[in-house]
Amino acid sequence: MIDFTQTSIQKIVVHQIGCRAEGEEIRFSNSEAQFQDEEVVSEVLKQYFFKPFKTDAYFNFHHEEGIESNIMYGLSENVFNDASTFHESSVNIANHLFEQSNHPKIRGGEFYMVLFSDIVVDGEVVDALGIFKSENKDTFLKVMLRNQSFELGAQEGINIKKLDKGCLIFNTEKDLGFKICSVDNINKGNEAHFWHTDFLGLKPREDNYYFTNNYLQMCKGFVGEVFNEDNDVARPDQVDMLNRSIEYFGKNANFNEREFEKEVIRQPEVVDAFQDYKSFFTNEKSMPLQDSFDISKDAVKAEKKHFKSVLKLDKNFHVYVHGKRQYIEKGFDSERGLKFYKLFFESEE
Repeated sequence: MIDFTQTSIQKIVVHQIGCRAEGEEIRFSNSEAQFQDEEVVSEVLKQYFFKPFKTDAYFNFHHEEGIESNIMYGLSENVFNDASTFHESSVNIANHLFEQSNHPKIRGGEFYMVLFSDIVVDGEVVDALGIFKSENKDTFLKVMLRNQSFELGAQEGINIKKLDKGCLIFNTEKDLGFKICSVDNINKGNEAHFWHTDFLGLKPREDNYYFTNNYLQMCKGFVGEVFNEDNDVARPDQVDMLNRSIEYFGKNANFNEREFEKEVIRQPEVVDAFQDYKSFFTNEKSMPLQDSFDISKDAVKAEKKHFKSVLKLDKNFHVYVHGKRQYIEKGFDSERGLKFYKLFFESEE
């Protein structure tokens, strides 16, 4: 959990990153940014920078040839070791970002680098380096009073409720590649890799959030790819399996695979198929799976919305199934040539 309530901005600089696809360049500030009204602007900026970071999904800097080969790791370390290198490091980081912005969908925008103090991360008080980029502009209506009359105008600006890209590099766990949060609210698909992978060089931090998220994704994949109609598994049984899986993670504080198989998977032949798929998933996705770990409720909450407990019947009906699989029967009406579901219930609301 991250607590920003006592955080203050120690240093901030803004540069302009051009769009490489349109032949634009970088415009560097010669010095750190100044505030017109320090207290008000500081609070506005903190709201803008911190609001998107709502989960406990952490990352570490990474490089296949060793952490020291990660450019962002070295530049971040320089700032934490010597704050006087802040502006110089910001120029180097902005250049690095520009060089990695090769995809034609990557737009230009303002680049912010901020040094924060007194952020509480999982109970530890640390400094943090924030790197942010705003690409989208909104149009705001201006109302001005002149000579006892009101005039209306429009001005382009940045919406402080919509941070486009950002990361927070916490000055802790240096040997592991620092503890990092990162968001990209703009780019999807192939172009999204440039922020997390090409620019920052991140890998997921192997913690309970990561292990919980991985296992839930594996469960969802098992139902979608193995426990399905192709293997004579009725759709209600698939939904029931998903419901039991997410229910197990929701009600337990600790994960135990043997207990999970007994309570959720149940049938020995399905357990065997589950273990085969687990091996395939681990190798194919390169995502480690643990047999036991403390369950992250944040990870469960984030993944729960992807566990669809609904039967979609043609384009006419949606049947939401939250339990009681035995109360659903499937049949076929030979006279009409249509399939049907029969639902049993005790009360109607």
